[in-house]
Amino acid sequence: MAAALHVPTDPRLHLLFDVLAWASGGLLARFLYKWRLRDAAERVAARAGRLYVAALVVGVVAGAWGFGSLNTGLTAIPHPSHSIAGALAGGIIAVELYKLARGITGSTGTMWVGPLALGIAIGRLGCFFAGLPDETFGTPTALPWAVDLGDGVPRHPVQLYESLAMLAFLAIYLAALARRAAWTGERAFYLFILVYAAQRFVWEFWKPYPRLLGPLDLFQLLALFMIAYALIYDARARRRG
Repeated sequence: MAAALHVPTDPRLHLLFDVLAWASGGLLARFLYKWRLRDAAERVAARAGRLYVAALVVGVVAGAWGFGSLNTGLTAIPHPSHSIAGALAGGIIAVELYKLARGITGSTGTMWVGPLALGIAIGRLGCFFAGLPDETFGTPTALPWAVDLGDGVPRHPVQLYESLAMLAFLAIYLAALARRAAWTGERAFYLFILVYAAQRFVWEFWKPYPRLLGPLDLFQLLALFMIAYALIYDARARRRG
């Protein structure tokens, strides 16, 4: 087994990075609103109604803890947990049901794209530096960039894979937004979900989570759901556009 870079970890660091993720996401949302997205945000607010945010919050919280706890409930010692993949899936389901009930068409997620990408990127750093107790560590590997999170085992830094993937998407998104690319309008949220779910699907093969369907774990099944959602709704947005 190859030598690995030893990473000092502390579970308490997770909260620090969570706060940084929320704060940076909020600041980016404010910047994007003033810079490019004011009109889009006001159109969404006008047609979505006051209960839109409530539906979103309920879906995000229920999805985060429901799917997260379902995954850790399959382990040797079942316990509650939360997950960003579950939060996204729950938010999507809640909002789309709300839109269906209200007769709302089109995307309402444009304002969330940048903040979500940045928040996930920073939040995953918290998962990484929280170490093994966070339960998001990777499987053993002999790759030269393997990390040792305190147990002497060289592992895939899967949290960093996801963080870098989200930062790469954010860079492309901001560059496209600067030149007012057409896809940064109605299609932006669907393309974000597509990228997030596709990269998450890949990294899950390098995590020691319980498998539910053949080689696939719960979060890979959620990722497939989100990929299908993104492709279908993006196709609808392109037809409307």
